[in-house]
Order: sequence, then C-alpha cells, then structure tokens
Amino acid sequence: MKTTNTLIDDIYDLVKFKSPDKSVDAEQIIDDFGEACKDLMRKEFTQRGRFDARKLRMSNIGKTDRFLWNHYNNVGPKEKMQPHTLVKFMYGHLIEEMLLLFARLAGHTVTHEQAHAEVQGISGSMDCKIDGIVTDVKSASTYGFKKFKDATLAFDDPFGYIDQIKGYARSEGETQVGWLAMDKANGHLTYLKYDLEDKQAPVYEVLKKDIEERIAHVKVMVEQKDPPPLCHDTVPDGKSGNKKLAMGCSYCHFKHACYPKLRTFLYSTGPRYLTEVANEPKVQEIT
Repeated sequence: MKTTNTLIDDIYDLVKFKSPDKSVDAEQIIDDFGEACKDLMRKEFTQRGRFDARKLRMSNIGKTDRFLWNHYNNVGPKEKMQPHTLVKFMYGHLIEEMLLLFARLAGHTVTHEQAHAEVQGISGSMDCKIDGIVTDVKSASTYGFKKFKDATLAFDDPFGYIDQIKGYARSEGETQVGWLAMDKANGHLTYLKYDLEDKQAPVYEVLKKDIEERIAHVKVMVEQKDPPPLCHDTVPDGKSGNKKLAMGCSYCHFKHACYPKLRTFLYSTGPRYLTEVANEPKVQEIT
C-alpha cells in the first residue's frame, strides 16, 4: 500500500516516464477522468439551475465572522463575480480532476470523492481521501502555493481551509488531514499533511481549536441583529498618506458593504481600494 509520503515523487515519476503503476487499470482511470470532466461541464452549462441556497456550509464555515454575517443576512451591495474569475474557478476544478487522475495512475488509492460530511447540521462534500487521508485538492497561485509547500497554512488561512477540512475529518472520525496542491503558474506540486492531535507539532496551538465549538459559535453569531467587527484593519498605502483595504478585504465581494465610501483606482499592478484619500492618485478612478 502506498502512502501520501511518496505521492508527489510518484506523480512526478509518472509524468516524467509516462508509465502508470502496474497495479492500476490505466484505461479505466482515464475513462473515469473523462466522465468527471464531462460532469463538470454539464454542471457549468446545462445544470446551472441547481443552486445551493444553504447559507452555512462546510466549505465556508472557516470564513471570517463578518463575511458569514453579511452572507447569511444578504447584506448589500455585493460585488458580482467577474467572467475572468468564473473562468479561473472553472479551470481550477479541471486541474483538481487532473491531479486525482495523476494520483490514481501513480498507484495511490483515491476514495470518498464528494462524500457527504456533516457536523451539527452543517454539511458539505469532501473532495476525497487519498491513501486513507482526508484530502482537499487545491490549485493555487504561486503566493498561495507557498503556504502549502512551507506548511504555514495554519498561520495564514484567509479562505478558511483549516476549519473546512477539520469539519470533514470530524465527520469521518479522522485526525489526519492533507492538501494536494498545485501551483497553477508553473506546475509545482506538494502535499501538506497535518495531524490534528499531534501535540508536538509547531501548528498544534492553532489546530487544537474544536471545530464543533466554531460551528456552534457561527450558528449563533449570524442570527445576531448587529454585525461582528470588521475582519481587518485598513493599512497605509505606502507613504502617500492614503489608506487602503487589507489584502483579505480586497478580494471580498462585501467590501463595498463594509466600506460604503470606498474608492477604486486602477494601477498598473491592478485595482487598489482606498478607504481614505489624503492625496489624489494620478491614475484612473473606477466608478
């Protein structure tokens, strides 16, 4: 039986030598991959009416309190997702299917794909188990990939990946969790594994927080009349005297709800969201 300890090396050998593990039926695995991709495209283009109306799901339970309160209470205005972002998500799903194809062809066991998980009435669908380990499969930017590669995700987790996978693990009665991640800019792969009960691990103080306590807190918090505090403080925009959104707020589609007077300026590096303007930027403002 192979383990996730050799998963990345085995995948690299697979793509280098073009030789699937002798224990697997490569033709069947490739056929299954094709069917999975077809199902993804059907969901995108022929089954869009099947909208998931649940406000609280395992996939978002790790988000910040203010985000969840806004989401649960339909706070507006809510920034619409741009077409290029939808494309990015779409090929992210395709990358994830490709990584599972690689894992299987390399002789590793992939089970529990989209298996139902539930904790205290909050439910979701886990990506899979690889070699028995509850695993999320991620395609990431080079910046995001570094946190998986360096095992620092527990200390910098703006998208709530830790609580999400802890929920899946609790539902399955497991304590080991992992992420199979790919840097979508250059193809680098890594597998990050945490043991939620390893008290000697540097990340234990972060990981020891009980997921059931988190879920109980969220279920009460979103029903409150008043919103929780803002997720992040604003930060200085260099030496201009202006202030801008923190990175975590820049990507949030509730930023205009939290900051009604927010102004957006288009720099060569992309949009910059200013909360205070002491010196007018000499670039185009987006209104």
